[in-house]
Amino acid sequence: MTDTTLTRTFSPVDFGAAGDGRTIDTVAVQEAIDAAAAVGGRVVVPAGTFLIGSIFLGSDMELTLSEGATLKAVTGDEHYPTIFSRLAGIEMDGPAALVNAIGRRNVRLNGTGTIDGSGQFWWDRYWGPDGTGGVRADYDGRGLRWAADYDTVRPRLVLFHECADVSVSDLSLRRSPFWTLHLCYCTDVHVSGVTIDEGFGPSTDGIDIDSCTRVLVEKCTISCGDDDIVIKSGRDADGLRVGRPACDIEIRDCLILEGEGISLGSDLSGGINDVRISDITFRGTDFGFRLKSSWTRSGVVENIRVTGLDMTDVREPISYTLNWYPWFNAIEIPADYEGEIPAWWHVLALPMPEGAMPTTVRDIHVSNVVSRTSDGYDGPSRAFRLEGYPVHPMTDLSFENLDIQAYEFGQLSGVERVQFSGVAVSAVSPAQDTSGGDHKVHFQWRPRDR
Repeated sequence: MTDTTLTRTFSPVDFGAAGDGRTIDTVAVQEAIDAAAAVGGRVVVPAGTFLIGSIFLGSDMELTLSEGATLKAVTGDEHYPTIFSRLAGIEMDGPAALVNAIGRRNVRLNGTGTIDGSGQFWWDRYWGPDGTGGVRADYDGRGLRWAADYDTVRPRLVLFHECADVSVSDLSLRRSPFWTLHLCYCTDVHVSGVTIDEGFGPSTDGIDIDSCTRVLVEKCTISCGDDDIVIKSGRDADGLRVGRPACDIEIRDCLILEGEGISLGSDLSGGINDVRISDITFRGTDFGFRLKSSWTRSGVVENIRVTGLDMTDVREPISYTLNWYPWFNAIEIPADYEGEIPAWWHVLALPMPEGAMPTTVRDIHVSNVVSRTSDGYDGPSRAFRLEGYPVHPMTDLSFENLDIQAYEFGQLSGVERVQFSGVAVSAVSPAQDTSGGDHKVHFQWRPRDR
C-alpha cells in the first residue's frame, strides 16, 4: 500500500445514517465515502447495523469498520445497479457488489467489524426455499445447467475491479449472495487476517483472485460453500480474448475449513503462473490443493510451488482434474429455445479459436504434506487424483515428502514425467495407473484397515 497520510476522518452518522438495522443508509454511507475520497481521508463506521445497497469506494481512502459495526445488505435487486465487470469467467453486465472499488488506487478496507451479505434471500432464488427448486432446478430440467449461475441475479459481497495498491484486513465477511471477495484485474493487493464464514449458498467462493498480479493472501480463516481460495483468469473463448494471466501470487498461513480448498481454475484460459502456497491448515475440507479445467478452457498453468500443507479429514488432498464438471462446461443453446437469448449466452457459446490448445499444465511441485483421517471420519478419501488429457498430458509434476492416510491411493492418467520422492500413502488399495505416460513413481504403500 502507498503510505498516505489520511488528513480527515468521517462518519456515516454525520451524514444522517441511522445504523439501526431498519433504515436504509446507503446514501449516507456513500456521502461519507465521497467526502473522504475528495480529501484523501478515512471513513470510520461506528458500532451499529447499517443497512445498505451497493456502495463505491474512491482512490486514496480508507474504510474502517469499528468493533460492533456491520454493513448489511438490503435485499432487492433495485439496490444493486448494473455494472460491467467479469462474472464467473466472462466479461458481462451484472449487479454491482455490496462494496465496490472500480478503477481505484490506494484503497484500504479494514477493521474488526462485519460485512454481511444477507445471502439467504439470493440462495433461495437459486435453489428455492426448500433447496430443491429455484432457477437451478428449472434450468437443470431444460438442459441449461451451464446458464444457471449467470442468469440467477446475485451480487458479490466485495469487488475490487481494475484497482492497484489494495489492502483488505481483519474484517469478518459473512453470508455472501455469490462470490465473497472478488479481486479482478488488480495489481499489488494484500489480504490479511480476514475471516469468511456462514456463506454456504451456491457458488459462495471465499477469495477469488482473477487475472491479478502481485497478490499476497495471508492469515485468513475461511469456511464457505465453494472454493475457499481460488485463482482464475477467464473461461473459454472470452478468457482467451482478454488474455490476462494471474501471476505472482502468494497464499500463506491460512486456515481452511468447510469448502473446496485452494484451487487453480476452472476459469484459467488466460493462464496462471508463478504461484506460491505455503503453511496452510485444512480441516474437514472437500479438497486440499486442487487444479481444475475443461477441454474448452485452454491456458497455461506453470511454475506452481506448494509446501507445508496440514490436512485432517480432507476428501481429496491432491486433485488435478482437467475434465472437471462436464455438465457445467457443455454449452449448447437449444435450437428450439423460445424467448430472448441473453447476450452472455452468446459469449459463453463462442467456440474456441481454431488451433487453440487445451489446457497446458507443467512444472508443479508439491512438498511437505501431511494428511490424516480422524477416527470418526466416514466420507470418501482419495490421496491423489491426477487426470489429464492423454493426447495433451500434464508434465513435470513432482511430489516430495508427503505422508497421506486415505481409503485409496487414487488415479494417475494423462500425465508424463511425474516424480514421487519420500511419499508414503496408507491406503486400502494401491495406485491405479492408467496414463500410459512416461513417468516414474516411487512411493511407499502401506495397507490400511478401514
